[in-house]
Amino acid sequence: MDKNELIARVAREPEDRLLLARVLDKYQQTERKCVPASTGFLSPREQQLAVALLNSAGVREGYVLDGGYGEAERKIITFLPDWCTEPEGELAFLRASFHGSDSATHRDLLGSLMGLGITRERVGDILVSPHAADVVVAPSLTGFLLGEWTSAGRVRLTVTEIAREELVKPEEKVTQVSDTVSSLRLDAVVAAAFAMSRGKAAELITGGRVSLDHLPCEKTDKSVGEGSIITARGFGRAVVRECSRLSKKGRIILVMDRYG
Repeated sequence: MDKNELIARVAREPEDRLLLARVLDKYQQTERKCVPASTGFLSPREQQLAVALLNSAGVREGYVLDGGYGEAERKIITFLPDWCTEPEGELAFLRASFHGSDSATHRDLLGSLMGLGITRERVGDILVSPHAADVVVAPSLTGFLLGEWTSAGRVRLTVTEIAREELVKPEEKVTQVSDTVSSLRLDAVVAAAFAMSRGKAAELITGGRVSLDHLPCEKTDKSVGEGSIITARGFGRAVVRECSRLSKKGRIILVMDRYG
């Protein structure tokens, strides 16, 4: 199967084609030159598309996904030649400390980076704490950001380079949700996860505001399973932890972790 056929099989939207072409180019660069090659930072949805593409091409090893820490949302894919067992120097880590009692949000920090002309694919996760934010970036940005990233809106920043092991990961607020549903349809699970009516859940889904396993899903009857990740824009994210037991009334017992 040629490159265009592979991409057409996996792409969901027209803009996916460019992303997938870049992923294949990086893979072919490693095959051709026998050197490591990395993509830019990919969102969870983009990661799924990229892995699906590689699986379709018969590539199931020889690459790693890395975002700087285990639970990272945005990650790069690094292709490794036979002589290389793990990537080195593909990521850099910065700490932007706030002055005095100031604080900045994720949006403030990301906006200030974009204002410096930096594209989103060169920036990984931004981990915001009360007095600083740790940021995973492409190594080529390090010198520039150390000298030029001095503020986020009205908040003054002091930027230093840190090691991977120094990343501070803020704790996410997690609520365990237990409920029973008549079926594992997406609309039923969304309703249970975010404490809303099934009709409201269906509106969110058909309105394009719900993703299942990081991919947009507008089918209310799409089946959900253990480990499924559901994101509802404006409501948060939920992970299905258990859905295999039945109640005395024959309904499915659903246990989920809700974030946000």
